[in-house]
Amino acid sequence: MANVTFEAADSTLYAYLAGEIDHDSAQLLRLAVDAQIDARMPGTLILDFSGVGFMDSSGVGLILGRLRRMRAAGGKLCIRHPPAQIEKILQIAQIEVLEAKG
Repeated sequence: MANVTFEAADSTLYAYLAGEIDHDSAQLLRLAVDAQIDARMPGTLILDFSGVGFMDSSGVGLILGRLRRMRAAGGKLCIRHPPAQIEKILQIAQIEVLEAKG
């Protein structure tokens, strides 16, 4: 099971993901992240994967959906600290990792 905690600074929303991202947990994460996007309307969403030990294709869907949502609002999405296994999945899915500073 995965979880997410949030931190906001200026127009940036940090989402710290942890655990295993599979079909069921990706749905819960999507709802939590979208609620924070709606509430805060950030210019940048940073998904931090440093606490994620496993991710399947459901995680790719989670990322792409949030990317579309942020772009539609004129914002951007950055992925930070993806473990090697997740970085490989992102490469296969042709998702560009935009590394946020800090």
